[in-house]
Amino acid sequence: MAITVIGSIAIDNIETPFNKTGDILGGSASYFSLASSFLTDVKIIGVVGGDFNKKHLKVFKDRSIDISGIKTEEGKTFHWAGRYGYDMSDPETLATELGVFSSFKPAVPHGSKNDMLFLANIDPDIQFNVLQQMGSPKLVALDTMNFWIEGKKEKLMKVMELADIFIINESEARLLTGESSIFSCAKAVLKSGAKILILKRGAYGATMFFENKFFMVPAYPLENVIDPTGAGDSFAGGFLGYLDNTGDMAFENLKKALVFGNIMASFAVEDFSVSRFASIKADEIKDRFRKFREMTYFEEL
Repeated sequence: MAITVIGSIAIDNIETPFNKTGDILGGSASYFSLASSFLTDVKIIGVVGGDFNKKHLKVFKDRSIDISGIKTEEGKTFHWAGRYGYDMSDPETLATELGVFSSFKPAVPHGSKNDMLFLANIDPDIQFNVLQQMGSPKLVALDTMNFWIEGKKEKLMKVMELADIFIINESEARLLTGESSIFSCAKAVLKSGAKILILKRGAYGATMFFENKFFMVPAYPLENVIDPTGAGDSFAGGFLGYLDNTGDMAFENLKKALVFGNIMASFAVEDFSVSRFASIKADEIKDRFRKFREMTYFEEL
């Protein structure tokens, strides 16, 4: 069992009201792969520039992540700089430099063509191209953002027709469908091809729609949030990692996967960049799952 992820590998500069840091590892593929690596085997397909520090590759190697699909091209690595306000919600983008990512043309290795596939938040043209290269993937999950919904909706819809799971936030779902109710959004999305819709709700958790059922979970409560960057990709990593580990798509197991997604996201925001993933112990993940169950479970009346 394994998951292949196609997404960005970046160098970030992050500012919060409490601290700032620069030249740290970021990108959707980075957060997703590290979060998922605690639950299953992971392979990354991505691109970096000649300026990419080799110490960042060691972060992936230390988690036994397959990095043979990361190519180094002449030029600069994708760079993003952002600033968070006191509410630690949507950041202000200070700089975006695509670098070698602007001409990224991923090639799917033969060994990945039948894996579970996560199409992280990148150009829908790239996502569609990757799907055309796949053989018989066990499952396809898709993420996107407002920029692609507004700029390449037609191609995004074609990708969604081929995806099993669509992972977006509530505002993106409303923008995509033109609906105001999340239930109406879910109906519209599920009619368009995806079998499962996951709505990320940030500090409020996540909601899952599957067939005629839905399930909501709160976010894992934290005393301190240090850096929210990558929380959504870490959520996706935990969710899909658990599904790949168990191989069970029954609704009850999907519920557990949603909880694991929230737990991995809770670890991600406890430090800058992907630093917290370097110190997680397996018992910590199990302990948070146990505490989560205690906080959300009660006996019948």
